[in-house]
Amino acid sequence: MPWIEHKIADGISVLYLEGTWRLSNLTAISGALRELGLRVPDRRVVLDGSRLRELDTAAGFILFRHLELLGCNGSTLSVRGFDRRYMRLLALVHERMKCPPAAARSVHLDLVQRVGAATIRLWHLLKTHNAFIGIVSLDSLNLFRRPKLFRAKETVSQFEAVGLDAIPIVTLVTFLIGVVFAYLLGVQAERFGANIVVVDGVGLAVCRELSPLLAAVIVAGRSGAAFTAQIGTMKVQEEIDAIRTLGLSPIQVLVIPRLVAIMIALPLLVFVGDVAGIAGGMLVSAWQLDIPAALFTARLHAVLPMSAFIVGLAKAPVFAAFIAMIACRMGMLVARDARSVGENTTSTVVQSIVWVIVLDAVFAVVFQRLGV
Repeated sequence: MPWIEHKIADGISVLYLEGTWRLSNLTAISGALRELGLRVPDRRVVLDGSRLRELDTAAGFILFRHLELLGCNGSTLSVRGFDRRYMRLLALVHERMKCPPAAARSVHLDLVQRVGAATIRLWHLLKTHNAFIGIVSLDSLNLFRRPKLFRAKETVSQFEAVGLDAIPIVTLVTFLIGVVFAYLLGVQAERFGANIVVVDGVGLAVCRELSPLLAAVIVAGRSGAAFTAQIGTMKVQEEIDAIRTLGLSPIQVLVIPRLVAIMIALPLLVFVGDVAGIAGGMLVSAWQLDIPAALFTARLHAVLPMSAFIVGLAKAPVFAAFIAMIACRMGMLVARDARSVGENTTSTVVQSIVWVIVLDAVFAVVFQRLGV
C-alpha cells in the first residue's frame, strides 16, 4: 500500500498522505518516508491530507522528524486538505517537538573528568562562600553604626535552639567519649603500673581536642542542617523576597542573629563537654583503676595546664563562624524546589564537618609551633 505519493506542481513538491497513519503502521510509514528522501528535489514542500483516512500523534511525530532531516521547517513547509481534527493534532505535535527534552542524556565521565568537574565545582563553591563572607561583613559593620537594627529577640531564640537545647546531647556524647578514652588508656596504663597517667591523658585530650571537636560536629549536624533547611524553605516559599520587598536585609534578619547565637553557644557547649568528658574519665578511673575522685581531681589540677582549657575554648568561635557561614550560604543557594533543600542540607553537614576537622588540624600545627 502506498503511504505517501510525491508529485511536482508549479515547481513545488506536493506530498499526498494516503491511508491510515497510526501507530500500528509506523514501521511501514517510516520505510516509505526514508525512501521519499531520495526523490524530493527541493526543500519547498506542501503536505496534502485530502487522501488521508486516519492520523495519530505517533505518525505525526515520525512525519515531522523525517521532514526535518530533509531540511523542511516551518518556513518551507505548508499543509492543505487536512481535516480540522488532524490540523489541530499536527499543530500540537509540531509545538511539542519544539520543547526541550525533560532530561538530558546521561553522560558517564571517566576518572580524570570526574576529578576535573569536582575541582571546578569546589572552586565555584569557595568563590560563592568568599563573596558571602564579604556581604555578611559589610552588613555587620552597618549594624555597628546602627545598633538598633540588631535583632536581639531572634538572636536569643536562636541561642536557645543552638545552645540550650543541645546541652543534653553534647553532655551524653562527651561523657561516653570520656568513658571510652579512659577505659582504653587505662588498659594500657595498667600494664606498666602507671594508672595515674590516665588522669593526664583524659584531661588533656578532652579539654584540648575531643570536646571542641565533638561539640562542633554535633552543632554542625544539628544546628547547621537546621539553618540551611529553615532559610532554604523560606526561599522556596518566597519569604526572603518578601523581606527584601519590605526594605529589610535578609543578611541582618536571618544570617547575623544565627551567626552571633552559634558563636556564643558553641564555647559554652565546649565547656559543658569538658566537664562531662572529665566526669566520664573520673567514673572509669574510680571503677576500674582504683583512683578515687579526690585523687583524680587533685592530679587533674596539678597536671592540666590552663592553656589546654583556653585553647579548646578559643577554637569554638572559629568553628562556629564557619558552620554558620556555610549553613546560611547553602540555605541562600537553595533553588525553588524541595529536592534542592534536602541536597543543600546534606551538603551543609558534610562541608561543616570537613572544615571543622581541617581547622582543628591547622590549630594543632599552629599551636604546636607556637609552643602553646
